[in-house]
Amino acid sequence: MLSILTAGAIAMTVTLFGTRFLIAFLSRRGFGQFIRDDGPTEHHTKRGTPTMGGLIILLAVLLGYFGSHLIFWRIPSWSGMLALFLFVGLGLVGFLDDWTKIRRARSLGLDAKAKLILQSIIGLVFAVLSLMFPDHRGVTPASSAVSFLRDIPGLALPAAIAVVWMMFIIASFSNGSNLTDGLDGLLSGVATMVFAAYVILNVWQSGQWCGRASTIGPRCYEVRNPSDLALFSIAVAGASFGFLWWNANPAKIFMGDTGSLALGGGVAALAIMSRTELLSAVLGAIFVLESLSVVTQVAFFKATKGKRLWRMAPMHHHFEALGWGEITVAVRMWILCGLTVALGVGLFYTEWVAAQ
Repeated sequence: MLSILTAGAIAMTVTLFGTRFLIAFLSRRGFGQFIRDDGPTEHHTKRGTPTMGGLIILLAVLLGYFGSHLIFWRIPSWSGMLALFLFVGLGLVGFLDDWTKIRRARSLGLDAKAKLILQSIIGLVFAVLSLMFPDHRGVTPASSAVSFLRDIPGLALPAAIAVVWMMFIIASFSNGSNLTDGLDGLLSGVATMVFAAYVILNVWQSGQWCGRASTIGPRCYEVRNPSDLALFSIAVAGASFGFLWWNANPAKIFMGDTGSLALGGGVAALAIMSRTELLSAVLGAIFVLESLSVVTQVAFFKATKGKRLWRMAPMHHHFEALGWGEITVAVRMWILCGLTVALGVGLFYTEWVAAQ
């Protein structure tokens, strides 16, 4: 447990005190955010705010994870390394997108096709590798079964279909996280709560782990390296929480796609490797709702030949269009996130209690 807390403390310290230096660095080079012209007009005043703040989040998580392992002299697990691979890999895709926006001086970065291809390649590599490297009990970092609170009996998929399923989860959460990053502090606050929830879940799984002789039984958790997943989770939660100090309204820096794609990838990695794929839709309900608001807007627009279901998509802009202030929208969505996170953790714990 001490190693887990250390990882979170290191990551939070890095973003809390290191972000100010990144802000100065980006400002000197004029690496500012470009605002979409079709968005809320109130956001135009944010033009030029330093972006690519996700770089400090990536650094903080890496330092928190490896720093804790070095301090306590523990070997990183395959699960932890794969989570970092997906987290950093999608963060680099986001960095390319952010850099393209800055270089071309526009609000659009990589075209959708190039972005999807890069996300798919990284997701494919993660999915394939996660089904490899079995431990001495034959358990791999991920399983081919669809999971809710644990793997669902009878829903084991063929390996190829399982890979496609995992790629879908990765694409859904990385893009959902990207869509959520539209208001000052919104994604930082949501990510802090979602990853904190996974700390609780992973620590509980570690205490009831099937790999420990004292807990072997019909209701133990067949998860690979749950304590290391908890360490990764708290590193991301700590980094997001520290970054929120600078990203809260009025934001001094934006995380950009560098941070938003990485955070979405982190949620997907935890959902897959902790065997909570369907539960992640509850814990990360804000990401799901933001994505659905865009999907339904586009579908309704095409079906009705020009009519809109929402005043503006993603969802947080719809509420702004209704007259809600930006801070009001962000805080209320934090509250909603807190409720769904509590619901998800409650479902997880209730299932275990009911089985006793």
